[in-house]
Amino acid sequence: MIRTARVLSEVLAPWVIVLLLPSAVAWQATRSAPLALGWGLWVALTSSLLPMAVIVRGARRGRWDGHHVRNREGRLIPFLVLLVSSTTGLAVLVLASAPAALIALDVAMIACLVVTGLITTRWKVSMHTAVAGGAVVILAIAVGPVLWWLAPLVAAIGWSRVRLGDHTPAQVAVGALTGAAVGGGVFALF
Repeated sequence: MIRTARVLSEVLAPWVIVLLLPSAVAWQATRSAPLALGWGLWVALTSSLLPMAVIVRGARRGRWDGHHVRNREGRLIPFLVLLVSSTTGLAVLVLASAPAALIALDVAMIACLVVTGLITTRWKVSMHTAVAGGAVVILAIAVGPVLWWLAPLVAAIGWSRVRLGDHTPAQVAVGALTGAAVGGGVFALF
């Protein structure tokens, strides 16, 4: 069971979801493979790949306890890096007149990051379930209700984080609800 939990935790980690989600939203917005790839890669680069590179580098240098940054106190720098990188990416999207759905996605992800970051100043919330919960709602809105079938994956991710001892059931539940309400809610407003 621990091995299954580790695999789920890695394969459905926030950076992986954020790597894939923008291309799905971009495809729905443009119906053009080159445009979807271009816009999707830009958001993935600024909201996933670059911040994750900083996190991995910091973990290797001992700045925090690993690439999942399990200790709440160690999350400040990764949060700030992600916020700056994502906000820069958003500015380019706006200046380049990106599709509204991509701008909405970036704004939703930044809003979710700010809210979970504020929660994290006092209490450890699961970023894994926050990102997954938000992604499911966003996909259901952007693509259609058929994608609600992805919701059990959020529960599976939560189970994996609890099973690995990284979070409590309350921390994964609050993460999932925050991601769905803030990320999904902000995306729906656009």
